[in-house]
Amino acid sequence: MAKDSPTPRIVTKKHIARLERERRQIAAVIYIAIGAIIFIALLLAYGYLNLNYFQLRKPAAEVNGETITIGNWQERVRLERLRLINLLSTYQQYQQVFGLDTSQQQSQITSSLQIPETIGQQVLDQMVDEILIRQEAEKSGITVTDEEVDKQIQESFNFFANGTPTPTITPTEVIFSTLSPQQLTLVAPTVIPTEGATSTPEPTATPDLSVTPTATFTPAPPTPTFVPQPTATPYTLEGFKGEYSKTIDELKKNNISEAVFRSTYRNILYRQKLLEAVTTDTPQSEEMVWARHILVDDATAAQTVRVLLLQGQDFGQVAKDFSKDTGSAAQGGDLGWFGKGQMVPEFEQAAFSQKIGEIGNPVQSQFGYHIIQVLGHENRPMNSTQYEQARQRAFDDWLTKAREGAKIIKHDEWKQHVPAEPALGAAQLQQ
Repeated sequence: MAKDSPTPRIVTKKHIARLERERRQIAAVIYIAIGAIIFIALLLAYGYLNLNYFQLRKPAAEVNGETITIGNWQERVRLERLRLINLLSTYQQYQQVFGLDTSQQQSQITSSLQIPETIGQQVLDQMVDEILIRQEAEKSGITVTDEEVDKQIQESFNFFANGTPTPTITPTEVIFSTLSPQQLTLVAPTVIPTEGATSTPEPTATPDLSVTPTATFTPAPPTPTFVPQPTATPYTLEGFKGEYSKTIDELKKNNISEAVFRSTYRNILYRQKLLEAVTTDTPQSEEMVWARHILVDDATAAQTVRVLLLQGQDFGQVAKDFSKDTGSAAQGGDLGWFGKGQMVPEFEQAAFSQKIGEIGNPVQSQFGYHIIQVLGHENRPMNSTQYEQARQRAFDDWLTKAREGAKIIKHDEWKQHVPAEPALGAAQLQQ
């Protein structure tokens, strides 16, 4: 007996409509899912590009129309943090190996590293100065070649292609003044004023005025040696290349490019060359004062000491008996010859305005009260150290005026992107 054939299913218009509706719903769900995936992918891509490209290209500052991008600034911040970390390691090694007390230096570096925004501001200010220096150098026809940068880097690694230079010692010219009859009545004929402000060999609890400079110039940035070496770099090309390669690898691990590393040396060379050009006419002599002083704690003691001196007491003996500046007290209060910018402002103003032999009224400074007697006023040749200080002050004056005359715009957005890495290791924090 034959099987019954299945009854054909009658497809109605209503059924066809329902199937079509379901198909459209499924397609809509698929399209929505695909759209959501694409949207999320685009959102993630934009977030990545914004974080790693768009944000990094935004300006942290503009200097006469030249932009410092956030990305470039971030690399320099990381470079500075790495330099500080390596410097901290060096101080820790000095303390462990040689027994030197470097706790103060370590504390200062650790504190700086824990305040990223402070380092960020310092680096941004330095980069602004570097652009001003380079812009002026280029106006003056000063250039820095790649070969000069290579040489500067090699020498920072103690590699000298033409052999280690032999240091030369330039003897310091000693200037002896001819004492006037008045000066001979103030000091013993055997006394020879020192060529510079005296200093206390060992630190004391009382600050020594004579070693407290007040020059406000900004020193040149340190040579960026970022990986301290326990032993001297071999004086061979192969040895230098090996050490340089290690340094570049270390920098790349911390998201610092070789180009940024090299740019720091280029900036140093621009600064050196422009300093030479700007300070060509710096005088090699300056007005100096030879003075002695007695430093006490309060106004009453200062008046008492001044009365003793006005009554004819020997200045040198009174200084030994009463002055809390132990460095100069041992020399009868003698500070030697000094120029402007070497003493605190209150002391300097009084010393340069007093007449020879006069026992001035007490002068208050951050250290206490000074009773000053000027022994000489002269225009004297500078020694090598004084001349370099004068050149640096002249360059700093130029840089200050350059900042004032420049169009500098700093954007606060950089504060939201300050790197906090590389960070201190746990072992470094414990020491």
